[in-house]
Amino acid sequence: MNGIYLKFYLHENRVHHHTLAYQWLLEQARILGIPGGSVFKSIAGYGRHGTLHEDHFFELGNDLPVEVVFVVDMEQAEQLLTLVRQAALPLHYVRMPVEHGTLP
Repeated sequence: MNGIYLKFYLHENRVHHHTLAYQWLLEQARILGIPGGSVFKSIAGYGRHGTLHEDHFFELGNDLPVEVVFVVDMEQAEQLLTLVRQAALPLHYVRMPVEHGTLP
């Protein structure tokens, strides 16, 4: 099956309307009927501002980069991107064509 691999990049502690932004994204996707999504936490990374964020054993309250990913059809990708735009949540995203399926 052909679809879209939709990935959002953000920091784990980013909040949107008193909810962690990655949780908000997952909830919006669930409401849209997207069958699944995942959040992956990085051990290090930097973004457009050039600030390096790293995971250290003794640090508490890290603000590490996370990726929120979905495999969706074109319509679902557009619906989710529209919701993010309407929420005025500035997030960097990647949208790529993908072939996906389930093996027996």
